[in-house]
Amino acid sequence: MENIRNIYCVGRNYVSHAKELNNDIPTSPFLFSKPTHALVETCGQEINLPGDRGSIHYEVELVVHIAKSYEKGMKVDELVDRMALGIDFTLRDVQSELKKKGYPWLLAKGFPNSAVLTPFIEFPDIEKCKQFDFSLWKNGGQVQRGNIQNMIFDLQTIIDFSALHFGLGKGDIIFTGTPEGVGPAAEGDRFALKWGENTLGEFSVSLKNK
Repeated sequence: MENIRNIYCVGRNYVSHAKELNNDIPTSPFLFSKPTHALVETCGQEINLPGDRGSIHYEVELVVHIAKSYEKGMKVDELVDRMALGIDFTLRDVQSELKKKGYPWLLAKGFPNSAVLTPFIEFPDIEKCKQFDFSLWKNGGQVQRGNIQNMIFDLQTIIDFSALHFGLGKGDIIFTGTPEGVGPAAEGDRFALKWGENTLGEFSVSLKNK
């Protein structure tokens, strides 16, 4: 985790998720970022999240790790060496108020432990990735399932867009968007993040203020 530099996140990248939150479907990639203080790696532990700022929602995502500095024309399979599953935790009530005011989302997206990551695994290649679903399980039941084939903007588009507008280099990671099924986390909830049938990470939630 100490070698991760920038954290980019793609919003509204699955039609079904945009619709469930009554959001417009974007016509170009919609990105925001998180500070590195948001990162926490799953190792079966209890992860503390804010318990006094309204509803906090889970959003499972495929996360890619950039292995080298981007140069125009580079393909995803050249740039991405590892992948993980992650949760973009969101203070939904806070986000709703920020949206009404036209403010940036940082207060709703950037708090400590809001970017949960499993340990990284080798990135096979794009076509092999399409053969597997990723999913999130809460207290033993599946709550989200997605496949990168269903993204509005594919990995190549996301990478090219990120590099053009923000720069992209070794150690950067991209949360690529969440499918439908987002919902609130509660005290004591147990989460498991799965790639196909393999569990890549587990943790529980504490909403106690510390």
